[in-house]
Amino acid sequence: MIKELINEFYSAKGKNREKTAFYVSDAGRCPRAIWFSLKKYPKKPTDPRFMRVFEHGNHTHMRIMSVLFSLGLVNAVEVTIPENEIIHGRADAVISIHGEPHVVEVKSVNSIKFKKGEPDADHIKQLQLYLHFFKIKKGILLYENKDTQELKEYVIDYNENFVKNLLVFFNGLKEKVDKGIIPEIPKDIEDWRCEYCPYIESCEKAQEENKNIE
Repeated sequence: MIKELINEFYSAKGKNREKTAFYVSDAGRCPRAIWFSLKKYPKKPTDPRFMRVFEHGNHTHMRIMSVLFSLGLVNAVEVTIPENEIIHGRADAVISIHGEPHVVEVKSVNSIKFKKGEPDADHIKQLQLYLHFFKIKKGILLYENKDTQELKEYVIDYNENFVKNLLVFFNGLKEKVDKGIIPEIPKDIEDWRCEYCPYIESCEKAQEENKNIE
């Protein structure tokens, strides 16, 4: 009884999450999924579990931010990137360490990701974009293992060429959105992205129509 009511609550929250622009968190996502989202294509209902995972991440962020505030390190939180024509987004925080500014992104991950020994590629892309727009040279990806509450951090230096490639991706995708051209599926797309994609049915239909045209 209660479980069903809780799931209905989170399902309703998921329905209200409509996409209207590119966000920093889109870095690394399948361009076709982003395209379908902006074009309001039909999608599978949001899994209530996903919404709870997202909410858990927010609670982790608030808890860690309170500690950083207590340490006197925080310059600003929920920092919106300067207005531009292509991307929106808010970084978790900007802090000072020995007088040097750092962009901080807090991520709550499972034990498998935590033990990888390297930061997630999507997280690196997001942080690099924040460094670019804030004109800050260093950032920190702070991971908390949601299973054990262990902490791990990765210090990331700004990479101008890396960011240029990301901006080329977003500008190219914007052109396709404006012209109504469905992007190709990246050849190196990971299977799990397709498996969990809410637009998989729209994607498969588009693929079949493309084959028929060819």
